[in-house]
Amino acid sequence: MDLLGERKLRMQLDAIDFRIMTILQANGRLSNQDLADKVALSPSACLRRVRTLEDNGLIRGYHARLDAQQLGFELEAIVHVTVDHSRPDWHDAFLQQVNSFDEVVAAYVVSGASNYVLHIRAKGLPAFSSFVVEKLNKLPGMRDICSYIVLKTVKDKLGELPL
Repeated sequence: MDLLGERKLRMQLDAIDFRIMTILQANGRLSNQDLADKVALSPSACLRRVRTLEDNGLIRGYHARLDAQQLGFELEAIVHVTVDHSRPDWHDAFLQQVNSFDEVVAAYVVSGASNYVLHIRAKGLPAFSSFVVEKLNKLPGMRDICSYIVLKTVKDKLGELPL
């Protein structure tokens, strides 16, 4: 680890590694044979590279992207949260609670006017309102909540990196 506590990259990446990661980002279900063909490697060499990328934590998993709207999660919101710092365990207590809320699909510690930004998914406005009033607002040390309802998604590349 370096001085900032970040994990150092344990391998040198080349153009083929970046091409493999780019292709797998777009289609994680691609067979090893098809991937090998796309990057001009033998299947065994391609599989070795993919396993090395996985072992070094560069590829952390393979996931299905579900359609939130079709599954009934019609409301998406970005919520800025400010917590009272006077409690000695304010950060850990908040994180423990947020991690238990299914409605929170992502949570970020941020700089600026708020302490956290939460990405919320709910079945609709009544469910979102209930979440804010009955769960989020009742957390110990809660000072301020500012919600932004997403009206339309114009770009969604979460989870994809610009390789």
